[in-house]
Amino acid sequence: MYSLKFKVTTSTCDSRGRLKLYSALQMMQDCSEMWIDTEAGVKRYFAEQNMAQLLATRQVEVVRVPEFKEELTVTTTVYGMKPMFGFRNTFIYDADGKPCYKTWSMGAFVDRSTGRLKRVDDATIATMTMEPQQEMEYKDRRVIAPKEGGITLEPIRVLRADIDYNKHVNNANYVRMAMELLPEDFEVRGLRVEYRIAAKPGDVLEPTLYEIEGGYIVVLAVDGAPSALIEFT
Repeated sequence: MYSLKFKVTTSTCDSRGRLKLYSALQMMQDCSEMWIDTEAGVKRYFAEQNMAQLLATRQVEVVRVPEFKEELTVTTTVYGMKPMFGFRNTFIYDADGKPCYKTWSMGAFVDRSTGRLKRVDDATIATMTMEPQQEMEYKDRRVIAPKEGGITLEPIRVLRADIDYNKHVNNANYVRMAMELLPEDFEVRGLRVEYRIAAKPGDVLEPTLYEIEGGYIVVLAVDGAPSALIEFT
């Protein structure tokens, strides 16, 4: 288990003084990334093998949106690990220890040089601290967009500020871009994201918006190939 303390500050708030979903995702990512410092064997193996873990899918349940100046604790735990994939819960709790966001995610292990999937050996997996899977609703990791009925919207150019240290669009930025395409009064209570081909500097994302029962799906594609599929409910 690994935890980080945060506070809902001005830069993380929306116009209503509530924590932006984008900012909550950044907090989750920070906690998940820093977690590796608690797993010496995995950290050493990834460094020796020139490997990284990239987010492949994430599901979020929004229980309650925190407000300005609230104190928060983000906690991440790993509940499963396979040779090429890892599974974790990352929850955000308020000052009373009640969950505001419940999430699960799957990460893919890749070679930094080639970007291809790479296996973690059994000996390293055996060193991992596994914890119980947290209670939440677990939906399918695949986001399936309707075959027709989508609305094509204005292209979005990838900016330098969208890129992280893995040299591609940071996972939270896809959600930030997609949320701008939703009706302004739409309240997000659930989120599923499937990441496919990473968008890179200079790419132009082609958005398609689909209305579904209880929400929307946004597909962000590069040259016709989906980069991220995002379901908002």
